[in-house]
Amino acid sequence: MTEIRPRWEWRSFGRRFGAAEARIAQLPSGAAQDSDEIYLLCDSGANVKIRDALMDIKQLREVDADGLEQWTPVMKAGFPLPAADAAAVLRALGLPQPVALRDAYAQDEFLAAFAPPGGPVRVVPVHKRRVRYTVGGCMAELSEVVADGRPTRTLAVESEDAAAVVAAVRSLGLGDYLNTSYPRGLKALLDGTTERYAVVDAGTNSIKFIVAERDAGGGWRTLIDRAEMTRLGEGLHPGGPISDSALERTAAAVADMADEARRHGVRAIAAVGTAGLRMASNGAQAVAAIRARSGVAIEVIPGDEEARLAFVAAKAGLGLARGSLVIFDTGGGSSQFTFGHDAVVDERFSVDVGAVRTTERFRLDRVVADDTLRAALAAIATDLARLDGRAPPDALAAMGGAVTNLAAVRHGLATYDPDIVQGTVLDRAEIDRQIELYRTQDADARRHIVGLQPKRAEVILAGACIVRTVMDKLGKAQLTVSDRGLRHGVLAERFGG
Repeated sequence: MTEIRPRWEWRSFGRRFGAAEARIAQLPSGAAQDSDEIYLLCDSGANVKIRDALMDIKQLREVDADGLEQWTPVMKAGFPLPAADAAAVLRALGLPQPVALRDAYAQDEFLAAFAPPGGPVRVVPVHKRRVRYTVGGCMAELSEVVADGRPTRTLAVESEDAAAVVAAVRSLGLGDYLNTSYPRGLKALLDGTTERYAVVDAGTNSIKFIVAERDAGGGWRTLIDRAEMTRLGEGLHPGGPISDSALERTAAAVADMADEARRHGVRAIAAVGTAGLRMASNGAQAVAAIRARSGVAIEVIPGDEEARLAFVAAKAGLGLARGSLVIFDTGGGSSQFTFGHDAVVDERFSVDVGAVRTTERFRLDRVVADDTLRAALAAIATDLARLDGRAPPDALAAMGGAVTNLAAVRHGLATYDPDIVQGTVLDRAEIDRQIELYRTQDADARRHIVGLQPKRAEVILAGACIVRTVMDKLGKAQLTVSDRGLRHGVLAERFGG
C-alpha cells in the first residue's frame, strides 16, 4: 500500500498573475491534462470532490505561520459508495447523519440524498485544464478552470517541504499573495467576488492602508483608504534603533490592517517600508517582528524607488500628461522628489528631511517663537540644497500626510474626503496662513483645528515648513495636492497587470 504523505500547498485564484506568468512560461512543462470534476462545497472547509468516478477527500491538517496549508488525502472510494464511506463523507461535509444509511449509494443517489438543490452543500461541476512545472523542487500547476460556467485560473505550488514551497512562491514573485484553498476560491468565484488587493505603506510617521478591487474595465475602485499615526520614527536618528513602544504601535496597526484586508477577501497584501526602516539599526528585526505579529512581510524599498512609485501614482491621479513636472512626498523621516517631463522620469532621489525629525530637532510641537521658526526654515533650506538652481517646472505636485492635511484644513473638512483633497491647489499665502496658525498654538490646541488629524498635531508645523521651502526652492507660487501616494503606485505596479 502506498504511504500517504501530507503535502504543504499554496494556491491563488485570478485572471492574472503578473510577472509570475512570464517566469513560469520559461520553465519546461508537462503535457496539458483535462479533467471534469464535481466539487461539493460546504462550510466545513474540507476539500470534497468526485473525480474519475471516485469520491476524493482531502482534510486540512495544519496552517503554518506563512499561511501554507497542509492537506492529507483521507479517501478515494469508488461508487457505489458503501455506507461506512458515505458516513465518512457526511462527516467531512459537516452534515448530520441519518438514523439509517443504505448499504451503498450510486453517485446520483448520493447527490440527490445529501446535496439537493438549495441545501447546505453546493454541487459545482468543474472543468480543469492543468499544466505542471517544477519550481525549486516543488510541483507547480497553472490551470484554466471553468466552475459552473464561470472561468478563472489558478496557480498552485506544493511539496512535503513547507520551506521549499515558500521559497518557490517567492521566486515566482508571488510572495505578497495569500494562500487560497480550492473550496474557498471556488466559493468566491461563484459568489461573484471581485479581485481585491491591499497595500500597506509603513512610513516613519504613519502607516497607510488601501484595499481596492478591479472593476469591469480593469480600473480600481477603492474600498478602504486610511492611515494610522504610529510614530514609528519617534526619537529615531540615522543608525539608531526603533524604540520598543514605537515598534509595538506599528506592529499592532499593521496586524489590524492585515486582518481587515483578509476579512475583505483580498488576493494579496503588499507592504513596503520607507525611511524609518531604512535608517534604523534594528530595521531588519523590526520587519521580522511585524511579520511575526501580522503575517505581512514588509519590503524596505530605497528612497529613489519610493519616489518613482509616488510619481506613477500622482501623475496618473492628477492627469498630468504634458510638460515638466516635479512631484514630492514629504514623510516623517525623509522627502522624495521625482523630476520628469511628459511620461518620462528624468531624475529621482530622497533627502533625509522629514516632519518627525524636524519637529524633534526644533521642538515644533509647541508654541514656537519667530526666531525658532526662522531657524527651522533655514535648516530645512540647507538640507534641501539639492533643489537649488533648478528651473521652475511647469507643474509642482505634492503628496503625503502633511500636504493632504494642509488641504483638509484649507477646506475645513471635519471628515476627511479624498475626493475633495485630490487636486486641491495650495498657494503660498495659504501655506503661510497655516504656518502662522500652527506656530501660535501647541499640539493640544492644534487638535481642535477642523481638518487636521489629531495625531498629526505635533508634526504639522514642520510638514508645512518643508512644503513651503520646496515651493521657494523651485520657484512655484502654488502646488497641486495628490491624495494618491506611494500605496497607489504599489497597487498599480504590483497588481495592475
